[in-house]
Amino acid sequence: MEERNFSIGLDYGTNSVRAIIVDCANGETIGSAVVGYPSGHQGVLLDRENHNVARQNPADYLFGLETSVAAALEQAAEHEGFDPARVIGIGVDTTGSSPMPVDASNRPLSMTPAFEGNLNAMCWLWKDHTSWREAEAFTRIAREIRPEYLDICGGTYSSEWWWAKIWHCLVAAPDVFAAAASWVELADWVPSVLAGRDDPADIVRGVCAAGHKGLYNAAWNGLPDAEFLARLDPALADLRGRLYATAHDLDTPAGALCKDWADRLGLREGIAIAIGAFDNHYGSIGCGISEGVLVKVIGTSTCDCAVVTPENNPGTIPGVCGIVEGSILPRVYGIEAGQSAVGDLFKWWVEGVCEGDAATHEVLTIEAAHLAPGQSGLLALDWNNGNRTILVDQRLTGLILGQTLHTSRADIYRALIEATAFGARAILERIRDCGTRVDTIICAGGIAEKNAMLMQIYADVLKTPLRVTTSQQTCALGAAIGAAYAGGAHATLDDAVAAMTGLGDTTYTPEPAHSAIYDKLYALYRDLHDAFGGVTRSADLSQVMKELIDIKATALTPKSKENE
Repeated sequence: MEERNFSIGLDYGTNSVRAIIVDCANGETIGSAVVGYPSGHQGVLLDRENHNVARQNPADYLFGLETSVAAALEQAAEHEGFDPARVIGIGVDTTGSSPMPVDASNRPLSMTPAFEGNLNAMCWLWKDHTSWREAEAFTRIAREIRPEYLDICGGTYSSEWWWAKIWHCLVAAPDVFAAAASWVELADWVPSVLAGRDDPADIVRGVCAAGHKGLYNAAWNGLPDAEFLARLDPALADLRGRLYATAHDLDTPAGALCKDWADRLGLREGIAIAIGAFDNHYGSIGCGISEGVLVKVIGTSTCDCAVVTPENNPGTIPGVCGIVEGSILPRVYGIEAGQSAVGDLFKWWVEGVCEGDAATHEVLTIEAAHLAPGQSGLLALDWNNGNRTILVDQRLTGLILGQTLHTSRADIYRALIEATAFGARAILERIRDCGTRVDTIICAGGIAEKNAMLMQIYADVLKTPLRVTTSQQTCALGAAIGAAYAGGAHATLDDAVAAMTGLGDTTYTPEPAHSAIYDKLYALYRDLHDAFGGVTRSADLSQVMKELIDIKATALTPKSKENE
């Protein structure tokens, strides 16, 4: 029997870390494990007095790494032909922007005695929005003196991103800022730990995180210049020299597995570690992304990714998260957009407000599936965690309009799903309107795999067929593909993607009658979107409630109409 090679993909999510072991020849998963972060509320450290706070304990990342890989290896051992000695690489994807302060030994400050338990010394999770003031100031100053910086991030810098968070740490916790020898994205830190790098200056940084959130760009010699940063605060200009000068795409590995972690994981010392990247960018690779394809990874939030060749680079798309060369695939531009709350929005309603559980999700899904488009009479805005794209405003909040004394839990559940679909349509229209071709939409993530009702609503609202990947762990698979390429299993990354990805048989096709109703609802959604989002100050919303009632009346079943 021909010996098989394997790679490991590590997916650091919001609440847990997942490890998978795949066959490099075909992408088959032969071992997987999920480990929840032990700290905080489902892995997130919160502050009762400030809803914008969301941090994570870096010690949880190391616990999750060791525990998940051990469990995945144990499962893989049951497969004929598997041998840990045949694992040739490890790839890591993470949330982002999730920066953390580290000391001169590349140790997170929260893991040092002086800052143990200090929220500001933890990892600043992607969904932390405490830096909204700094993000607004960054945008204002950049528009004044460095508008080119904003061109590659949609015109507005977000509180979810690198510089805003570090600046807020300087303001809110100057002792933490002063103690930090450097700052590292989670996507870069985990690979650096595996490689045994004990000096932040030696970390091989990925252009995925650097370009989208750190505004790294070769056109201005790397990170934003010291003069600009000094306008924000001189301490940020001083920090620049302690960060990095170069960031790399997937053609450059992050290093090789050090002896310490090889022994701890039971793997060979020296195997390749792929460059770190954000979850949805590796997830796009796991979906087989190519030009003309929009990948939607639907999870706690969503991320929409596309790629374009240099000649098709739009330069800027207002409201998108970034346009960065090499952020997904080498030598092409990655385009990123997304929504700040999708799965989190449903979780808020079902588990937070309704005080339900997984069974409640199932019940409400069944009940909501029996409702026709428009039948609930409701319209919602999907901004319970702010708006990532296309408004880039984390101070926006949610709204549910059209409730009556007969409104049910399922009515609201469906309205929230529809709201996220309308938000997705706003993104799709913006990308297309700015000249980027989208012929196919591929969806991944647990929601895409499990909730057919949601997927059909998305197809009807987007008026575009939706495909779903075969892998149930697309982000981790993308990381494993990066590891297989770094480990030499395939001559090119394109070869690795072609061999290790695939699409399922199910296609969600728009139903024209439903799409026609959703066109009417979407027009009302955009009225609310533009009015509450600050796009226009002269919106007339006086008829929205009555138009919802009219749409509801046409959507009612004949039996329901008998009782009017």
